Amino acid sequence: MRTIRPLLAAVVAALAFASALLFSAAPASAHDVAESTAPANGSSVAAVPASVSITFNNRPLAIGSGVTVTAGGENWADGPVEIIDNQAVQKIREGAPAGEYTVVWRVVSSDSHPIEGTFTFTAAAGSTTAASGTAGAAPSSSAPSNTVPTAGTAAPGTATSTPAADASQPFPWSIVGLAVVAICLVVYLAVTARKKLAASNDSDAGDSAE
Repeated sequence: MRTIRPLLAAVVAALAFASALLFSAAPASAHDVAESTAPANGSSVAAVPASVSITFNNRPLAIGSGVTVTAGGENWADGPVEIIDNQAVQKIREGAPAGEYTVVWRVVSSDSHPIEGTFTFTAAAGSTTAASGTAGAAPSSSAPSNTVPTAGTAAPGTATSTPAADASQPFPWSIVGLAVVAICLVVYLAVTARKKLAASNDSDAGDSAE
């Protein structure tokens, strides 16, 4: 029995190690989340706003960002994306027409992984002035901002955009590999312990027979 106890302790330790690896993998892989958009997804506004914006739960990185604001087959985005606090703000060019707009955005989240999504809104009238005003100010709309369910996923009611390759992995596969090795070790130690126990019982039976 003295030989069995260390083996059982090793089995328990290996199992605990594997469980810790699996449960710690998910939080480490979480990316930033788009919480709302302005205008809200699927909303109607009186006129084309001076800018559109996407609000995130964390401040995205100021590199690799891009937003297109398309209507009538033309991109009406004016200049580069501005990252202000936890918002990505894109100005719209003067003369943008009335109609339905599709906004496709892509930013690099604070964990360095690209995330993307899309939303739509409809303007009853075109813009009549140049895009101006304080950058980052949320344009007015007839409905409150919709919550975006997950980063890298289109807002409800819109077509899903193709996720970025780096953001497609649910969690680091290297950690999964380590967990699999640990589980294999658990199985090996369990089998070894069982064999040792059987051999010990056979030995005890032999001694009793004598």
